[in-house]
Amino acid sequence: MKPAAVVFDLFGTLLDIASLNDAAAGVATDPADFVTAWRDKQIAYSFAAAVMGLHEDFDSITARALAYTAAKFGVTLDLLRRKRLLDAWFGLQAFDDAAPALRALRAAGVRCAVLTNGTPATAATATANAGLADLLDAVLSVESAGVFKPDRRVYALATAHFGVSAERLLFVTSNGWDATGAAVFGMNVAWCNRAGAPAETFGPAPRWTIASLHELAAITSQSTP
Repeated sequence: MKPAAVVFDLFGTLLDIASLNDAAAGVATDPADFVTAWRDKQIAYSFAAAVMGLHEDFDSITARALAYTAAKFGVTLDLLRRKRLLDAWFGLQAFDDAAPALRALRAAGVRCAVLTNGTPATAATATANAGLADLLDAVLSVESAGVFKPDRRVYALATAHFGVSAERLLFVTSNGWDATGAAVFGMNVAWCNRAGAPAETFGPAPRWTIASLHELAAITSQSTP
């Protein structure tokens, strides 16, 4: 398909959550497990906030999730260690396929944007530090909607920004639940399943399942059926 724009999830899709492991190594004997638990609780709290209508920004949710994870792992965080862990979100590394995929899309005349749960400041800093900022036409944050994904009001931020209907956009995410949310909203969805996770069993399936962002160039060069 030839979309009006390609809209990417940020954390876990363009930026690698596992790059938090280095920061977590200073506090946990198994930093990968610690980061996985932190991320899981971060997403769980964002879902709970959306359902209950108790919105706090993603930085606050991330800090709450860190406190829970530290308690779960029996880790005592002083102010310095807590700050180092939270600040690590600003320095997440881009996946190896992120910048090349964005360059290829832009070279083909396709606009690219991010639609993230992250705050505008955190998302802007993280994309800049990862070397992606100049490859993006927009960084859209859920804070403009006051609710987290997968609420349809979040995906509507992208259609409003580009002034097109949902089916004119290609949404790319590594999160199965995010792929489902975008598909329910009416977007064409490419699920980037780098980890080989099982397909979601609830809601509509993504139009494409890809193993790498490199595959987007072929998708966007196809004629719309």
